Amino acid sequence: MLRTVAAVVMDGAAPFELGVLCEVFGLDRTADGVPPIEFRVCGPHPGTPLATSVGMSIVPDHGLDGLAGADVVAVPACRIRDVYPPQLLAGLRDAEANGATLLSVCTGAFVLGAAGILDGRRCTTHWFHEADFRRRFPTAQIDPNVLYVDDGNVVTSAGTAAGIDACLHLVRRELGSAVATTIARRMVVPPQRDGGQRQFIDLPVPEYTGDSLQPLLTWLQETLDTEHTVADLAERARMSPRTFARRFVAETGTTPNQWLATQRVLHARRLLEDTELGLDQIARECGFSTAALLRHHFRRIVGVTPRDYRRTFSGALSSA
Repeated sequence: MLRTVAAVVMDGAAPFELGVLCEVFGLDRTADGVPPIEFRVCGPHPGTPLATSVGMSIVPDHGLDGLAGADVVAVPACRIRDVYPPQLLAGLRDAEANGATLLSVCTGAFVLGAAGILDGRRCTTHWFHEADFRRRFPTAQIDPNVLYVDDGNVVTSAGTAAGIDACLHLVRRELGSAVATTIARRMVVPPQRDGGQRQFIDLPVPEYTGDSLQPLLTWLQETLDTEHTVADLAERARMSPRTFARRFVAETGTTPNQWLATQRVLHARRLLEDTELGLDQIARECGFSTAALLRHHFRRIVGVTPRDYRRTFSGALSSA
C-alpha cells in the first residue's frame, strides 16, 4: 500500500527534486478521488533549517524517527559527498529491513548506495554522474539509459524530471492507473517522454493549452474505437492535411497516428487491468483491427505483451 511517504533531506538538498515528491505525494487530492497519503519531511533535527543547493532553506517537521512506519522512504537529489550522516544511513537500512519501499531521485541514489542498499541491485541515477557512481559503488548494476528502474522495494530515477516518471510509476503500481492518471493530469505532464519510457508508467491523458486542437483531441479520446485517417481529421479541423499534421506535432509533440496508437494502448492497459475481456474484444474497443495489431503496438509502447501486462497488474483471470 501507499499510505505514508517520508522524504528525507539533509544539507545540500535540491528543492526541485524535493518539490517533485511534494507534488506527487504531498498534496491533498482526495477531492479528485486520490486516496489520502500522509507526507512527512524528515531531517537530522526537526525544526532546524537545512541549507539547500540554491540559497534557500528547508525546515523539516520530523526527525529521522519519522522514517519509521513509512510505506515509502524517498531520497531527493542532494549534494554528493564522501561521507553521509551515519544516523541517516542507518535509518534507511532500518526502513528497508522493515518493509518500506525506497525511492531515490537523481543523486539521491548516492545516498542509497552509501547505505549499501544498492549492492548487487539494478538502479540508475543522472547520466552525468555515472562514472562517479560506478567508482563508488562497483557492485551496483547501474543502467544510465533509462528514466527509472523498479527493482522491487527499491526504485531509482535519473535526473530531475525523471523523478516524476518514477513517482507516477510507484503510484500506479501501488494505487492503480486511474489514480496515477489523475495526479498526472493535474500536473499537466506529457503523455509519453522519449528516452527509456518503455516501462510500466501510466501514459496519462494530456491537457493541452492550444485552442485549435483541444476539441478534436477530446473527441478522438471518446472515439478511439473508430477508424481515423489524417485526411479525415484535417477536414474536421478545417485545415489542409499538411497544415494539420504540422499543427498536431507542434501541440502534442508527436504525429496523429502515433498519438492515436498511444492513446489506444493506454485504453487497452486500463481494460487489461480492470476487466476480464478477451484480447480480441479489447482490440475492437480500442480501435485496433486485430488482436495481433494490438499486441504489436502494445509491446512497442509498453515493452511487454498484453498477456504479461495483465498477469502482472490485474487479479483477473485472462485468456488473452
